Amino acid sequence: MTVSATATAEVLVPVEEPALGQARAIRDSRPLRLITCGSVDDGKSTLIGRLLWDTKAVKEDQAATLERDSSGKQNDLGLPDFALLLDGLQAEREQGITIDVAYRYFSTDRRSFIVADTPGHEQYTRNMATGASTADLAVLLVDARAGILEQTRRHATIASLMGIRQFVLAVNKIDLTDYDRARFDQISHDFREFALTLGVKQITAIPMSALKGENVVYDGRAAMPWYDGPTLVETLEKATTRSNQTVGFRLPVQRVSRPGESFRGYQGTVAGGSVKPGDSVVILPSGMVANVTKIVTFDLVRNAAVAGDAITLVLDRQVDVSRGDMIVAIDSQPMTGRSFDAQLVALQPEGIEPGKRYWLKSGSRRQRVSIEPVSQLDLKTSKWNSAEKLGMNAIGKVHLTFDEQAIFDTYEQNRTTGAFILIDPDTNNTVAGGMITGRRSELGGIHKDDQRVLLSLPADLAEKIMATELFANRRQDVDVRHTSAGRAAEILADLDE
Repeated sequence: MTVSATATAEVLVPVEEPALGQARAIRDSRPLRLITCGSVDDGKSTLIGRLLWDTKAVKEDQAATLERDSSGKQNDLGLPDFALLLDGLQAEREQGITIDVAYRYFSTDRRSFIVADTPGHEQYTRNMATGASTADLAVLLVDARAGILEQTRRHATIASLMGIRQFVLAVNKIDLTDYDRARFDQISHDFREFALTLGVKQITAIPMSALKGENVVYDGRAAMPWYDGPTLVETLEKATTRSNQTVGFRLPVQRVSRPGESFRGYQGTVAGGSVKPGDSVVILPSGMVANVTKIVTFDLVRNAAVAGDAITLVLDRQVDVSRGDMIVAIDSQPMTGRSFDAQLVALQPEGIEPGKRYWLKSGSRRQRVSIEPVSQLDLKTSKWNSAEKLGMNAIGKVHLTFDEQAIFDTYEQNRTTGAFILIDPDTNNTVAGGMITGRRSELGGIHKDDQRVLLSLPADLAEKIMATELFANRRQDVDVRHTSAGRAAEILADLDE
């Protein structure tokens, strides 16, 4: 059973529900993943609690527990403390703050939703980044009295780095400003100006009172006749979900299945695109080509698989494939190389040390990598300043240099194959989360080793390069080594790019 909203003067009467047949006809089967973020005490947990309450997602036993736990904490309106529906940790309830990420589920007649409530304190920024990594939309809360704060900008920046392009600016506690329209317009203008520096243009600004439920599920025109835009739920119902179909087929191999001599399959979750029997694929990093003969799941043989499906892929020939390899479409391959550009968020007090070798984990693949910080974002000026080290919660641009071939898409193209975490080999702590922005040219195979440059090229090509003005004055600093024609072809391809 579910319970209805508390009967108070502030709770508005719900609109008439559509007929069952009509609701089914327009219901979107894809759940929307969203995140609530913003600075401390902007009302994130209260907003989600109100959403759950007004969409009748609070069960009878939960309502009884909420009423009991709210005893002595009720506000002047006599309403329960909706934040208690999210803040389940004892430390959260004692301090009245959010520490960990809390996921909740609710639905309307048109759609289902998965919402992540994230902490606003700066020290828990890493938890906010975790919630944003899978979200399609960000609800950024702002206290109407305080306006845009540094933590507001930090959360908006992290959300945009995580590929979120849909923002709802929830100007909360508007009732505490006597529903001041000028204040709402000013906050909306300030955020839109800041969002332009992030490349975010899809913004819906909504004045609301999460506690009273105004413009959350039900409209608040009685208190705000000057606002004629959508409610929060109406905005969420129309939002779009991100797709992993923008790139070709991607299958990071998690396990090789060999139950008997007659069967060999490669297991994993499809990270992008689609595949069907007969498709030609490439195994990376080896570059071997094969054809798909069968797609197997736990209970049947399928004729196709798409992003998100957990499958076992059977190929038409014996190939060397192991955990950490990636099976991809032959006509749409990811980037490979040893040098990449990335953006990351430092998550530990020790920050990111330049030159230190970390473990980089992306999907099922783990590799050694060296980090070279390039710049750090100044949240006050929205400018990138040069940086030699990145401290905790810093947002920076870095160069990644691998010991062996790495495989990535850009994060903008694929959030699964373009994301990674950095692990400190000394402590096993996750020290950063990052996103690949592109592949760095290796400058024709030139590698710096202290003050000497090592060239690995065919002899005739090396002679031509050494004859150029660029190297004529540095001949004493260059060693010439021979390499294969295949490697030379890769070098020329990099120079062409």
